[in-house]
Amino acid sequence: MNVLRLFGKELLGMFVGDNKLALFVLAVVALAAVCALALHANGLITGAVLALGCAGVLIESVLRAGRG
Repeated sequence: MNVLRLFGKELLGMFVGDNKLALFVLAVVALAAVCALALHANGLITGAVLALGCAGVLIESVLRAGRG
């Protein structure tokens, strides 16, 4: 049972190791969902919001990690 608990903790740590990154990615996903559902944007626009938003969040995270 300890092995499963340790595995679960490590798996969660991979996705939530950087709280700011996780929150920004969730915000980008929520924005893409709003574009798709509320604004009735087509798939190309929604996909662009998702791809560019996640790329921007990743770049910001890498730059922040490089600074300190």
